[in-house]
Amino acid sequence: MATTQPGQRISLVPSDRARKPMHPARKRLIVAVLLVMVGSFLPWIYVGGVPKSGALGPGLWTFYGSMLGVAGVLLPFHKVGAVHAGLMAVVALFVPAWQVVHILGLVGFGGWMPGPGLVMVFGGGVVAVGCAIRLFRASAVSIATRP
Repeated sequence: MATTQPGQRISLVPSDRARKPMHPARKRLIVAVLLVMVGSFLPWIYVGGVPKSGALGPGLWTFYGSMLGVAGVLLPFHKVGAVHAGLMAVVALFVPAWQVVHILGLVGFGGWMPGPGLVMVFGGGVVAVGCAIRLFRASAVSIATRP
């Protein structure tokens, strides 16, 4: 039975290359992606106390947009991750805002209230905007400091 020494790495490919640590904005982007993914399937509005799920329409669009956030987390380039986070943020902010404006135009302020899914998706969009800005600034700093 083979054992490894305490200082050795376990790898299928022999390499001594150190792995770069994950940028803090990418960690926050994971939180934003989870907020949008989970919020997409929760109730978006309550009409007369009856919940209407986001998965019946606009929640699917925001779920698909959150896949761009997953790509932004996994890709190793800051600028590409910033673009993906920005696109996810646009979807996660625009679709809930459009939903609220549409409902206000139909029934006004009475008879409905926003659900947890709508709030979570919008909150995930706000977090994603901050991540996109931080990742874009990190890419600008890494370009400026290159030899």
